[in-house]
Amino acid sequence: MPRQRVSSRRARSYPAAAVVLAERDPVLRRLVAEAGPPRVRPPAESHFEALVRAIVYQQLAGAAAAAIHGRLIVALGGEVTAQRLLSLPAAHLRSVGLSSNKAASLRDLAAKVLDGTVMLDPAGLRTESDAEVVARLSTVRGIGKWTAEMFLMFQLRRLDVWPTGDLGVRKGFGLAWGIPMPTAKELEPLGHPYRPYRSVVAWYCWRAAELYGGAADSVLTR
Repeated sequence: MPRQRVSSRRARSYPAAAVVLAERDPVLRRLVAEAGPPRVRPPAESHFEALVRAIVYQQLAGAAAAAIHGRLIVALGGEVTAQRLLSLPAAHLRSVGLSSNKAASLRDLAAKVLDGTVMLDPAGLRTESDAEVVARLSTVRGIGKWTAEMFLMFQLRRLDVWPTGDLGVRKGFGLAWGIPMPTAKELEPLGHPYRPYRSVVAWYCWRAAELYGGAADSVLTR
């Protein structure tokens, strides 16, 4: 039987990219068969709301973060915008349970959205590369490369993000491909064969860490 030809058309969604990757690579074919298509929920928040949530949730247990985030939304009157956030005094932000550092980070995010340092307009974002988005977001106090990469992958649905610093991705790659867990530097070139769908490979690495390494289920894969 002739070998099935891989479509030359570029996939535009996580599930479609998973099909392409399964045709290319036997390890990913097995992972797709075992884990199913990627479960990536459609964004339910504005870009600004998603970044506010990311800052609030950093280094907090889920229940505590959810409670603080909920109080913040109430304090904002349900209007999670840069203008509204900057209108709240820092003391008011602290009163909902935010640390002084997180309150400062949120105010810095809002200020940089308003002055154009951080571009969140959908039309403007479409003109920016992944690297440009990461660079802009990384100017915000409290937002590092990992947070920016998660924003690209799950909020903007960019398909070729490769978060080499993520421990789960590194662990899952090693387990799935049967190699010692690579360092971030070692993982970088290992992703090259999977361009332009490295975000999808990263998702399956997280699943591999859960399936083969006993990692707890993650909000990133559910």
